[in-house]
Amino acid sequence: MTSLTQRINAANKAGRKAIIPFLTAGFPTKKDFFTHLEELDSNGADIIEIGVPFSDPAADGPVVEAASIKALEQGVTLRWIMQELIQRKGQYQAELVLMGYINPFYQYGFKEFAEDAAKAGVSGLIVPDLPLNEAAEFKAILKEQGIALISLIGLNTPKERMQEYAQQAEGYVYVVSYMGTTGAAVAFPPELKKTLNDAREVFDIPLALGFGIKEPQQLEPFGDAIDAVVFGSALIKDIEEKGSAVPFMERWK
Repeated sequence: MTSLTQRINAANKAGRKAIIPFLTAGFPTKKDFFTHLEELDSNGADIIEIGVPFSDPAADGPVVEAASIKALEQGVTLRWIMQELIQRKGQYQAELVLMGYINPFYQYGFKEFAEDAAKAGVSGLIVPDLPLNEAAEFKAILKEQGIALISLIGLNTPKERMQEYAQQAEGYVYVVSYMGTTGAAVAFPPELKKTLNDAREVFDIPLALGFGIKEPQQLEPFGDAIDAVVFGSALIKDIEEKGSAVPFMERWK
């Protein structure tokens, strides 16, 4: 069992969903990013997803995309993220997960990235544009360093496909709540419940729901169908308005 699974299970045993905030690395500035990371860590985050900025983010909505552009303009790269996290290893209570598109990891070199990620205390990786049939090599390299490659599923993922993912899924499964980009203001589609029920039958690791999450009340219809909640766009917007991650995190306590 990975440390990510253990962390979510511990939150569930305490009678709550695990809290997984997402924040783009280097946003709003290189210095302030680490201030906000500390705020998330000390205000209830179980796992923190750190976004790797990319110039062509296919799944990101306007808020996360703007944060990525701001970070890229300041020279934020995957190598910079790794160097900074290596220097801070052991400072965070939350588990750290990196989320980004395949190109920066490919350019870094899978083996070198995995080694540096382990030195930085990274527990998992999410790569939205990594096809399942191409994941085996990268997954094996990550596994050598004790890093989980986290699977994403969506409303258009049939149960048979979920079973293929389940053969190699680890850490937790990121369930995308609707089809589209992150942060859109939409009601959850009715078919989400079926997707969650199918996923619960197929996977033996926790389910984390993400995309479009702004308030704890949104989770009420799903009960025990989900184990963790991921939020990004709403948090980034709140940080922009208030200059702190604390007010948003207070909502989830």
